[in-house]
Amino acid sequence: MRRYRGRVRVMPRAGLLDPQGHAVEQALGALGFTGVGRVRVGRTLEIALEADSEQEVRERLREMCERLVANPVTEDFTIDAVEAGP
Repeated sequence: MRRYRGRVRVMPRAGLLDPQGHAVEQALGALGFTGVGRVRVGRTLEIALEADSEQEVRERLREMCERLVANPVTEDFTIDAVEAGP
């Protein structure tokens, strides 16, 4: 088995209310930043794990997101990267 590090991005579903994003958008305007469009706030997770292949890592990350990391009703997730680790 090899060590890997996967990066997962979890974001609110498009079209759903994002109170954190709205608050950041308003605060940026109050600080004088102009031309700021819609702000969305999500989270990024880096997960280290051991596996036999990059494909196995992606499958396990997907399962982790579906079962725990992302709320399937309100959030979408993207596996951004899988890198071999030290």
